[in-house]
Amino acid sequence: MTGLIAFREIVLKVHSRCDLACDHCYVYEHADQSWRARPKVISPEVIARTASRLAEHARTHALPSVTVILHGGEPLLAGTARLRLVCEEFTRALDGIAALDLRMHTNGLQLSRRYLDLFAEFGVSVSVSLDGDRAANDRHRRFADGRTSHPLVLAAVDLLRTEPYRHLYQGLLCTIDVANDPVAVLDALVELAPPRVDFLLPHATWQTPPVRPDEAPDTYARWLLRVFDHWDRRGRPVPVRLFDSLFSTLAGGPSLTESLGLAPTDLVVVETDGNLEQVDSLKSAFEGAAATGFNVFDHSFDLVAAHPGVRARQLGLAGVSDTCRRCPVVRSCGGGLYTHRYKAGSDEPSGSQAPGNFDNPSVYCTDLRELVDGVEGRTSARASAPELSDPAELAGSQEQLTRDLLALLNDRRTGDSDWERAWRVLGAVERAGQAGADALDAVLAHPFTRTWVMACLEPGQEGPDASGAARRLTALAAAAVLRGGLDLPAEVVYRDGEVYLPTLGLLRLGEPGTEGRATLHAADGGYAVREEGRPEHRFGPAAGDARWQPVRTWSPGPDAVPVALEDLDPHRNCFARPPRLRLGAGEAEEWRERLDAAWALLHASVPEFARAAATGLTTLTPLAGGPRARGWGEAGRHGPGALGVPYAAGVAETALALLTGRRRAGLQALTEVADLYALDGEWQHPSPWRERPVPVSRLLADVHERVAVEAYLRATATAEPGGLDRINRALDRLSGAAELTSTGKRLVEQLRWELKAVDA
Repeated sequence: MTGLIAFREIVLKVHSRCDLACDHCYVYEHADQSWRARPKVISPEVIARTASRLAEHARTHALPSVTVILHGGEPLLAGTARLRLVCEEFTRALDGIAALDLRMHTNGLQLSRRYLDLFAEFGVSVSVSLDGDRAANDRHRRFADGRTSHPLVLAAVDLLRTEPYRHLYQGLLCTIDVANDPVAVLDALVELAPPRVDFLLPHATWQTPPVRPDEAPDTYARWLLRVFDHWDRRGRPVPVRLFDSLFSTLAGGPSLTESLGLAPTDLVVVETDGNLEQVDSLKSAFEGAAATGFNVFDHSFDLVAAHPGVRARQLGLAGVSDTCRRCPVVRSCGGGLYTHRYKAGSDEPSGSQAPGNFDNPSVYCTDLRELVDGVEGRTSARASAPELSDPAELAGSQEQLTRDLLALLNDRRTGDSDWERAWRVLGAVERAGQAGADALDAVLAHPFTRTWVMACLEPGQEGPDASGAARRLTALAAAAVLRGGLDLPAEVVYRDGEVYLPTLGLLRLGEPGTEGRATLHAADGGYAVREEGRPEHRFGPAAGDARWQPVRTWSPGPDAVPVALEDLDPHRNCFARPPRLRLGAGEAEEWRERLDAAWALLHASVPEFARAAATGLTTLTPLAGGPRARGWGEAGRHGPGALGVPYAAGVAETALALLTGRRRAGLQALTEVADLYALDGEWQHPSPWRERPVPVSRLLADVHERVAVEAYLRATATAEPGGLDRINRALDRLSGAAELTSTGKRLVEQLRWELKAVDA
């Protein structure tokens, strides 16, 4: 049974009849009428066996928690004694195996203190079905004799909202009727202060399509968007799961509801007779659509998971129709609810069970497309990651990411005395006022701090001294102390006779091959080192000490922040090609001159791109060998702010390396802190620059780079014909890519504006 879905949620039908006669109910009013032959109330034997099966399933799949939804018909008709038995049996069966989350969906008519006292005892949360104000609710939710149910439901919700039951109130379930006023419906629901509102599309198929009074294909989308606008104007007073799900998927996250998104379903239904069925809404399609042929007495839940109908809803993107796979909103809508895709073939009877009959877009297809586009259009500016347009936000997020990763590494280094000592020094630096905070920020922002942390976090690097983790942290702490000019002793552990102090330089403490310890501290505007048995020694900016090699810098302009020319850090080897060995003084000066000339060339040819390239650039590392791939520069893996440039490149090649490398590094930094796409690799896209189709990440990176390259080549009269056309084709492809998030789409818009400026 490997590879099968684990059911984390079961719907337990505790009663198969209802005390209302809702004319839109899928159980009683739609195609499947199997309820007529089922027992009215679930038996103790079915309860016990289902609890045992669920415990078996949870143990087999090591599930941390399971959810049991008490359902019907109307579950409260089962009575308190039978419901108590359900709660006791499932609590006992799951004890010590998985956490149990008990829930109930009810129309609320029978809800009273005796039920709520029972639910409080077992932690049963309650959702109540209510379609809005009295006019909206009475349209469908009436007694068989036509009487209104609205006052009784309001009384039930009022009771549920009072102490000591308030914590059991889970939310309201509202089935949409487009004949109702959407504003009045929302206001009526919000007035009841629900923890959450679920708006539900009425169950329909291509055989029995939804009611559309205006015969428009987007009737339900327009209704929901009016709800959204009013909800948004009111400050989003309660969570609405449908909208929250769209916010999540548009940002690259998972769907939050079965009715939308590509997440596999993990739900099984247990009927009052113990039969195991697929999701209940399938009863809207045809007689027996939800049946599996299994029951709790003879079959495990794993057998249900292997059922073809269940597996069809585990396929994600592969489980939707070809039309849906080509749609740009499929990640958010997921092809719609599986039931809503049902359509009998032209040569088949209406109740045919052929699996291909679900290989269609949803009967709400246009509604879903308009809803997703409408919500995205209304929220994309607010929903886009601020790092996309604000370099300060990007830098701040990158620094916070490094801090978070370092904290994670610290959690794994318990029992390492050198590490713990250095960690205490870092804490003291952070508490030492603004000078200490600034110094710590500087060493954490050093690109190769991230490179080192990520190397230590890789699998297999958890040993007591793997990757020299403690040595590096002692050097990091010492560098922060020295940068801050703090009167704090910082012990470093060195190997091979030297210690590299991030952002400052390389200190030689002994002969090659030697190991030892030394204590560093700030002293009179410089630095000092003490070793056991040796007198204190001064080094640093003004000491003129041959044992001290500072990090060289280069300025990309008279008012620019100096950039480190980093050829000392042992963790700088994070580029696609190896770094060059340490530069001599003459070599460093020659490189500065080439960098000056290359930067001047960029500013003369593409000034806007040159200014953007300087933003966020903190470190340049000389790479071995000459230029390749047209001299393009390289972004370091896990090295935000760093750029590798071929040392032996000429001025023009260096200019192109600076430009392209910064574009690569900027996009990489953005993708590390913001979601630009999701399900990367699920689709393959033709690329104008590659022979084979590529995933969206590669196409986006190519376009992001090529826009700047095209600008440079045009400005230097070296552009090839058709360059703009190729970029525009790629942008068109990206505009229709389902993988892009709201932030990713705004990036594509920015690239279009950049390209228009290039063309102009």
